[in-house]
Amino acid sequence: MAVVVMQQASAETPAAVSGALGAAGLGVRRVPLGEGATAPLGLGDVEGLILLDAPGPADTGTAALVRAALAAQVPVLALDGGAQLLAGSVARPTATETLDGCPEPTPAAVTDPLFTGDEPPPTAFRVGGSAWGVRSTGEAGRRQDAGYDQKIEQLLFRFAELAASRAEHTTTRTFFTQRADAWEERFAYQAPAYDAAVTRMRLRPGTTAMDLGCGTGRAMPALRELVGPHGRVVGVDVTPAMLSAAARHGRTEHGHLLAADCTRLPVPRGSVQGIFSAGLLDHLPDPRTALTEWARVAARDCVLLLFHPSGRAERAARHGRPLDPADLLAEHNLRPALAATGWRLDEYEDASGHFLARAGLAD
Repeated sequence: MAVVVMQQASAETPAAVSGALGAAGLGVRRVPLGEGATAPLGLGDVEGLILLDAPGPADTGTAALVRAALAAQVPVLALDGGAQLLAGSVARPTATETLDGCPEPTPAAVTDPLFTGDEPPPTAFRVGGSAWGVRSTGEAGRRQDAGYDQKIEQLLFRFAELAASRAEHTTTRTFFTQRADAWEERFAYQAPAYDAAVTRMRLRPGTTAMDLGCGTGRAMPALRELVGPHGRVVGVDVTPAMLSAAARHGRTEHGHLLAADCTRLPVPRGSVQGIFSAGLLDHLPDPRTALTEWARVAARDCVLLLFHPSGRAERAARHGRPLDPADLLAEHNLRPALAATGWRLDEYEDASGHFLARAGLAD
């Protein structure tokens, strides 16, 4: 994992950039710009982008990479010529590309996470919640602002810290953003299994149900059927592209879509009667933190349903590996993990065609 630094091939990476990234424990992947240079083809293993220069007019790959980073909410910091690239990438997408509603550049504010209460440079702007630019003030402007270079150095350190803190989410978003458009069609055959699993929750009409890690919201129609027209259904995912795909497939007809971290839900304590989660828990870096948070938002009669449309043995065989005794979803691991976070395992099925665990709040 590394932060990609994009600058002219003839330039050296500034010591302030290398120092800030190194202090945050981040690696540097230098991508040269200029004649004959090629931008990386994707965002795999990329924790952030630092844009120091603008590419030539014939270089369309670099601008496309920046747009892909914006769509996946990869942290981006653009300085001087790179700020021109960032602003231009938003303003001029190609005819075949979209930004999924990415907002226009706006002036940066002291409330931005990159400035943490300090006054941003007057030429600073932001794009959405993950990209910032500082346009060049020119040599005259630098002479007038004696502290300019120090401000930029502080900005680099803050950006490095932000990129490191968001690394796990960045990895998730980049992985699923490039797969979001095809996700629904690819897994359409699983719809009956999702419907059957949701039915097992046995929720009452008028209650509130959440689909955590909802992806394209495949469980939301069945959840709506359970809670009825007066109930509430919320699909939560950390990848905006997945939520955009869910909206395109009509899932807003069945409930609300919310971009959020499932370990820090913007939901009141004790307000949810049903939590459905498919293929999420064992992929989280800290599943016990997630389970504890889910218990916080759960009402006393809440049902938690963990689901996967294939069993553990089937998934292991598909990946050419044996069953892992340390797998969180193995019953001897899942039961104590649930108990330690406020849950009680009531039903457990690890069948050839599905995995299902149903739990309630512990007494």
